[in-house]
Amino acid sequence: MATHEVFNVPLPWAGINTFTANRTLHNALAGATGTELDGLTALGELASTPQAQDWARLANAYPPVLRSHDRYGHRIDEVEFHPAWHELMGVAVAHGLQAAPWSPAATANAHLVRAAGFYVWGQVEQGHCCPISMSYAAVPALRQAPDLLAQYGPGLASRAYDFGLRAPAGKRGLLAGMAMTEKQGGSDVRANTSQAVPASDGTYVITGHKWFCSAPMCDLFLVLANAPGGLSCFLVPRVLPDGSRNDFAIQRLKDKLGNKSNASSEVEFGRTVGWLVGDEGRGVRTIIDMVTMTRLDCVIGSAAVQRAALTQAMHHIAGRSAFGARLADQPLMREVVADLCLEVVAAEALFLRLATAVDRNETSLLRLAVAAGKFWVCKRTPTVVGEALECLGGGGFVEESPLPRYFRESPLNSIWEGSGNVIALDVVRALTRDPAAVQALRSELEPTAGLDPRLDTAVAGLEKLLGALGTDPDADARAARALAGAITTTLQASVLVAAATDPSSTAVAEAFLVTRLSESAPSVFGMGKGMAAETVAAVIERVGLQTA
Repeated sequence: MATHEVFNVPLPWAGINTFTANRTLHNALAGATGTELDGLTALGELASTPQAQDWARLANAYPPVLRSHDRYGHRIDEVEFHPAWHELMGVAVAHGLQAAPWSPAATANAHLVRAAGFYVWGQVEQGHCCPISMSYAAVPALRQAPDLLAQYGPGLASRAYDFGLRAPAGKRGLLAGMAMTEKQGGSDVRANTSQAVPASDGTYVITGHKWFCSAPMCDLFLVLANAPGGLSCFLVPRVLPDGSRNDFAIQRLKDKLGNKSNASSEVEFGRTVGWLVGDEGRGVRTIIDMVTMTRLDCVIGSAAVQRAALTQAMHHIAGRSAFGARLADQPLMREVVADLCLEVVAAEALFLRLATAVDRNETSLLRLAVAAGKFWVCKRTPTVVGEALECLGGGGFVEESPLPRYFRESPLNSIWEGSGNVIALDVVRALTRDPAAVQALRSELEPTAGLDPRLDTAVAGLEKLLGALGTDPDADARAARALAGAITTTLQASVLVAAATDPSSTAVAEAFLVTRLSESAPSVFGMGKGMAAETVAAVIERVGLQTA
């Protein structure tokens, strides 16, 4: 007797173009060229296919393997990846997500377009986004070494994915990684002990051990080490210009909570050759612009994980009934999902504004807002993904669902490039040491002054926090998290209010003001946030994901 009849479950998710279905992205990209829009449309279509979803599954089910020696005992220090990893990487590079915005042919909106692409493709799989992000961020640092930029810049901007360790000059495309932190220092890179000794040919010989070196099969690495003049930044290629292997010993690959597809490693430098980037003793200053770009990608990547989880939740509730009604039609479920939609749309609006600031070279705003945004959006992501997982119930807790992978991934960006306290304290430093950053923040909020009293109240509260800074360092430190959160939510509210030009975007702005700027608003999704039923419907409609 057959007892296993499958019913009341959704069909496998596929077919919703992750670019064209997203109205927030479309509105922000009104100035993009037809070619750029066509590329994003194609990327969004591919992202929604079962093939791309399977690449993500396989790349994580079969993580990279370290091959320290060949069969004859020669040290090779190579990492072997599943073919699915290379498929993901090839798509990302072909769409210019790694460094195309820095090329001379880039358009005026190149960083915004790239951010949208990174977001669309990042919803498929996050591990491979790490070397893509590091390659993107390496170029600003290399600008401080024009000869090195001229030598390696074209390869980094190439749209050809050319895997394997060979002399950079002979490769069709290059990727860059980073080796900054050490076990005794972590985010405190000034505690690094690696040493760099000048050689007679203008290079440096680097000795040391790096606790976290991500994507060790990249072609080039930015490395921090102590030169005679102090902590400095160096470019370290895996293969030297003459074709010989640099001394780059991979000790082990990290066994991580998530991000399984990406090889994160410990490496040891013995007689490692590097080229100075910037001035001796200015290593931290040299990598500041690079850090801003990787932090921006942390915001984008976290938003992508949020959106991917929300997509799965909304798809599930559209195809599942319980207690006599479809989940998508039940008031409390709609309240929860609308609240998740708000979080996702606000994160989108923020990173799109920040990417626009890169195109406009608004460095003072970026210095402050990227750090604050990284703190807040990344910190919110585990809660968003956890709530989305709960929408699926037990079906979201099993490994056949992508939700466990999203959940394991969700804390990563909050830790990478400085965990919460480090980032929050960086926000305080920007506010207390850089008057231009404070003025940039005020200028950013000024156009929406007077448009809504709740936003005005939030701005006034933020000004009160800003006014209390600078007299007591301990008090400043204790206020750092509150400041980072207040800056981000106020910026998000301002962007959403400014974009409220039709009923659905107005509903989103209204709901955000009610649920995110009210001191009495609870922090648990869907608990008495005060959204009217029609507002819930408009917010769900705005996010662009079908629930029918």
